[in-house]
Amino acid sequence: MLVSIGAYALIWPWQFAVGLVLLLLVHELGHVVEAKRQGIPVSGVYFLPFMGAVMLSKEASKDAVKGAWLGLAGPLLGSAAAFAVWGLAILRDSDLLTALAFIGFIINLFNLIPVPPLDGGYATAVFHPLFWVFGMVGLVAMLVVWPNPILFIIVAFAGFGLWGQWKRRNDPGQQHYFEATDRQRATIAVVYLGLAGLLALSASATHLERTIEGARSALVQPPTERVTTALQPPGESADHRSSHD
Repeated sequence: MLVSIGAYALIWPWQFAVGLVLLLLVHELGHVVEAKRQGIPVSGVYFLPFMGAVMLSKEASKDAVKGAWLGLAGPLLGSAAAFAVWGLAILRDSDLLTALAFIGFIINLFNLIPVPPLDGGYATAVFHPLFWVFGMVGLVAMLVVWPNPILFIIVAFAGFGLWGQWKRRNDPGQQHYFEATDRQRATIAVVYLGLAGLLALSASATHLERTIEGARSALVQPPTERVTTALQPPGESADHRSSHD
């Protein structure tokens, strides 16, 4: 956990790094709570710098319905934490907290992409494994547009998972795992789609337009200084901004 804070602090202010790791922790605690409710032994929560965090359990959910709720528990609690941060950001007029809420919404929305090992893969398994193909296409598209090693690793894990499911497609036990009632599927669909839509709208509402050069200083400036900087005449703005960098 401390290693992740230190790693993120190399890029962002330390306050933002601490908040980000705490948001990740709350997200994973959602999985922990649901796992314990299902009687699943949990090995622990582990942080991976620049990749997030993961809860490891000693066994899987007994069916796709339980797996769906286990997958959704993290984004549900993680989203609640992001909304709490947003509320605090409004009360304190804080760009740092607004940016933290935004990244919280994005993290939980990204996790709802319908392909394992992301939470959305477990949530949508109750409908049909074909949803995972759509999620995989989305991930590959993101990798093409925003190539980075983290996305590549996730795509690789997702690919191996899809291949494993394909090889087990005729396994009777595997087919039994995906059984669910129409009511169960409908309930999970409402929660999944509703949460995804709410997170997308919230991420849009908390997005801050910043230049790369001014992002770091803007996050830590008090509101009054941000206003003063914005009101400086063009001829004086450069000297004034440099005093806050």
